[in-house]
Amino acid sequence: MNELPGQINLLLKSGGGREIGLDQVLREVLKRFNSETGTIHRLDAQTQLLHLVAQTGLPPQLLEIVKTIPVGKGIAGETVAKNQPVILCNLQTDTSGIPRPNARQSGVGSAICVPIRFGDQIVGTLGIGTQREHEYSAAEINALQDIANSLAAQLA
Repeated sequence: MNELPGQINLLLKSGGGREIGLDQVLREVLKRFNSETGTIHRLDAQTQLLHLVAQTGLPPQLLEIVKTIPVGKGIAGETVAKNQPVILCNLQTDTSGIPRPNARQSGVGSAICVPIRFGDQIVGTLGIGTQREHEYSAAEINALQDIANSLAAQLA
């Protein structure tokens, strides 16, 4: 996984525009983490809303729901509010109140969302999910955070 941030930088520099690059990055991240769904949201600090800029694997009925997320709501919104990763080992049975009510429709078992930071500023979130139950290791969390931070310049 250590080589993934370098590969991401190459994907982002390969041209095709920001959105194509972020879609390619997201697909590569999902492959490396053996996950089926992923999102990248950009934070509008003024409105305190997260805007979806890339996604893979989400069911169509959820796209409208995750298109715009208020800070403090849902997994991505909590990630920004807490300024730290939010990890759910089993979204289907989670009782923390963090996932939005429609999140179970995604079919995701486990999910992790990390802040994307540009210096000290949060500029977005990177979230991935898998259909199976999974406990993310410290190494996986750190690797995903490194990847997220390598995306910061694309969102700032």
